Amino acid sequence: VQLQASGGGLVQPGGSLRLSCAANDSIINLNAMGWYRQPPGRQRDWVAAIDSGDSSYYADSVKGRFTVSRDNAKNTMYLQLNSLKPEDTAVYICSTGVFVPGYGYVTDFGSWGQGTLVTVSS
Repeated sequence: VQLQASGGGLVQPGGSLRLSCAANDSIINLNAMGWYRQPPGRQRDWVAAIDSGDSSYYADSVKGRFTVSRDNAKNTMYLQLNSLKPEDTAVYICSTGVFVPGYGYVTDFGSWGQGTLVTVSS
């Protein structure tokens, strides 16, 4: 499965964006999908994941502000970003993977596609 993230842009602090991750094939049988982000000059960090049962998981830094969802009919995963902060500025990248109970989301490194840039600034 090849993935393409989109929906990034410039937004003021406190604003919202919705990111999309479109797959070129069916996602209905995927164990899990997830989002990562990489701020300028920093390492890539995990943000959120959603499993095949639509259970969602979040990093503490975004819990309560971001919401991950998936639409199997459209082969697309989404990330709703609310109450954005300047520290949310990053390239957001989506991936496929598996969710391991008691451990967390494990990504398929080969699934990463091009990301989308989110800039939070006044």
